[in-house]
Amino acid sequence: MFYRPEDGHGLPHNPFNAVVSPRPIAWVATRGTDGSENLAPYSFFNAVAYVPPQVMFASTSAKPDRGDTKDSVANIRDTGVFCINTVAYEMRDIMNQTSGPWEKETDEFELAKVKRAECETIPCSRVAGAPASLECMLTQILKLPGEHNFVVFGEVTGIHLNDDCLRDGRFDVTTYQPLARLGYRDYTRVTELFSLQRPDD
Repeated sequence: MFYRPEDGHGLPHNPFNAVVSPRPIAWVATRGTDGSENLAPYSFFNAVAYVPPQVMFASTSAKPDRGDTKDSVANIRDTGVFCINTVAYEMRDIMNQTSGPWEKETDEFELAKVKRAECETIPCSRVAGAPASLECMLTQILKLPGEHNFVVFGEVTGIHLNDDCLRDGRFDVTTYQPLARLGYRDYTRVTELFSLQRPDD
């Protein structure tokens, strides 16, 4: 089949997210200027540069108490910092609990009983039990076409790695089976790896 998004797809559910998958999940921790804490997952997320290391995530909806966006972007606008935490398969239900449209006063760390720790290079909390956490300084927020579409870019200023995930000098994702988002309400996890040699190796 072929369809133009502006004309609709005619299917029971939108296939777009299922086509662009799997997508890693950024479990984004932020702190408001008033000291309030927020933790929320975003599946429009990826690394975008090596030197200096940089990442991005996108927010595509809004909450009535945050105007044109959600808590994460609103806090980052105000403070210029955020922490991205990876999500292990065993943390799937806890992560899902933090995805609700909770009021901005809600501390999702407390709501989902997530243990927190203080970041080293930025004034922000991180998920203490995460396999990895990336402390980030905001570089820019881009407004995309669409009413509530924002992309947040950040430079990674500190990286926490769980020692249990290091094997033979490599960060082994099979030790925690990272959660990834598919289409609809579907998820998957990484359980095995294979390697390919580049032509110029």
